[in-house]
Amino acid sequence: MTVTDSHVVLLATGGTISSRSSQAGGAVASDTGEQVFKALGSRVSHPVRVLDVFQKGSYLLTFDDMLKICAAIQEVLKDPSVLGVVVTHGTDTMEETAYLADLTHSDERPVVFTGSQRAADSDAPDGPDNLARAIAVAGSMDGRGKGVMVQFAGTIFPAAGVRKSQTLRLDAFANPDFGVLGQVSAQGEVAMDGSGRLEALPLPRPGGGSPRVDLVAAYPGSDSILMHAALEAGAEGIILQGTGSGNANASLCAEVAAAVASGAVVVTSTRVDAGPVVPIYGAGGGGEDLRVAGAISSGHLRPSQSLILLSLLLRINPDRDRITEIFAQRGRPPEPSA
Repeated sequence: MTVTDSHVVLLATGGTISSRSSQAGGAVASDTGEQVFKALGSRVSHPVRVLDVFQKGSYLLTFDDMLKICAAIQEVLKDPSVLGVVVTHGTDTMEETAYLADLTHSDERPVVFTGSQRAADSDAPDGPDNLARAIAVAGSMDGRGKGVMVQFAGTIFPAAGVRKSQTLRLDAFANPDFGVLGQVSAQGEVAMDGSGRLEALPLPRPGGGSPRVDLVAAYPGSDSILMHAALEAGAEGIILQGTGSGNANASLCAEVAAAVASGAVVVTSTRVDAGPVVPIYGAGGGGEDLRVAGAISSGHLRPSQSLILLSLLLRINPDRDRITEIFAQRGRPPEPSA
């Protein structure tokens, strides 16, 4: 393959798909991108150029690591001969990195995240099949204009709303609110529906200022100690993982009001698997009380992706009104097609 030939770029970042058992115990991300790619054998629907970003388990990634992956995506897409991009990534935080990539992706060409649930040296690794299907999606015309996607076990999800829903099962991902984009067969046949795109947000440079954003959970008997500690540690943003439709209690609600008064941004999400965050309840800590205290609703975004969006927004435009507006846009699933 010459650099002028049309091809898919594989950006390897580690994860279980690159992991093997180590002498120290446990699986470790150790295979290079070329090793991951060679495990496919001849099952390639498009020519592929492989680049290593790093080799890490995704549970170790920082926000700056995720920015580095996004920067690598944008860099390889400067080449007009690139059909699309596949990112191999650990499943633990794939929903965060894929969403950050989607927020900052303005190119029509597909970007597809995939990985595996079984290590490369397992008896029946699922990585090669996932990678072959992801390459087919990344090189397809059907994948254009769909933004960043996650392809796992043949199902193609939009990055927004996707989450890991099974710790070990091979069909590891779900997207109950934002839905499914399509399917890709083991033979590389891609079938996808249309999808609306929102305007891309700027991609900040890694290391160019790292406002602290913390996640605090509401639960029976919870108080404001952890949120207060986060704010004392310098948090500029808080994701409150509420119960139900986005509820907490009087103690947390009072801390939210104090945090907002001090200039911090608080976003209410929920631990519930699906459905919107809606301010319904009062009586000293319900969603309506949190709204009055100054918390912003995450809409349909769950805590993991709410944290990514707020972390990005605090880097590029910390204006509270603008943050509220963008959460309202991004937290709304696409309208069902007629």
